[in-house]
Amino acid sequence: MQRLRNLLSWTWRVLTTPAATLSLAFLTLGGFVGGVMFWGAFNTALELTNTEEFCVSCHEMKTNVYEEMTRTVHFSNRSGVRASCPDCHVPHEWTDKIARKMQASKEVWGKIFGTINTRQKFLDERLRLAQHEWARLKANDSLECRNCHSSVAMDLSKQTERAAEIHTRYLLNGKATCIDCHKGIAHELPNMQGIDPGWTVPDELEGQELPTASPVDELRNAIDRAHSGLLADGGI
Repeated sequence: MQRLRNLLSWTWRVLTTPAATLSLAFLTLGGFVGGVMFWGAFNTALELTNTEEFCVSCHEMKTNVYEEMTRTVHFSNRSGVRASCPDCHVPHEWTDKIARKMQASKEVWGKIFGTINTRQKFLDERLRLAQHEWARLKANDSLECRNCHSSVAMDLSKQTERAAEIHTRYLLNGKATCIDCHKGIAHELPNMQGIDPGWTVPDELEGQELPTASPVDELRNAIDRAHSGLLADGGI
């Protein structure tokens, strides 16, 4: 035990005693190399925590929100572009990314203490968690959405008339942001009964028919209208 104490004491003296034989250039170069190695290790660790594999390594995420995302257009679509967890929940700019990682330390705390380690716990907390994320995206003007979606790059002529009108009236001039209208775009919504959606359709647009998603929907709507007409005329 005494030998171990002596070794630790000698090591501490070596580390804390100013070098008398090493040149300033050598110390500067050593500090530079050490700094590069530290930065490389830090950045590597940061990027490893910024992958979908890391996010879904917790079963709370994999069996809940990740499973839901696999059934949405962000996961599988005609263009083959897939959004991963960090694309939607972590900003790309370095300073914003670091701030988000610091916020995520609460999620690590929740993992350690089993805050939502069962499906029922997740469902019980779902509305609170969703409202927290909506508020965060509202506060940063849907920064993560804008990682991929740029309002200035939108071709409004290729959007449905109703979508183009709403984007022009509210998004392009900053009156609304993405999350105001696109809640539940990648995950199922919690029970929204009695919850203010945050943005409602203006009176002048209320009642306009929603844009159909495909020719199949158009055919189905046409059949429904024809069927309704027959019922009104007493044809059936």
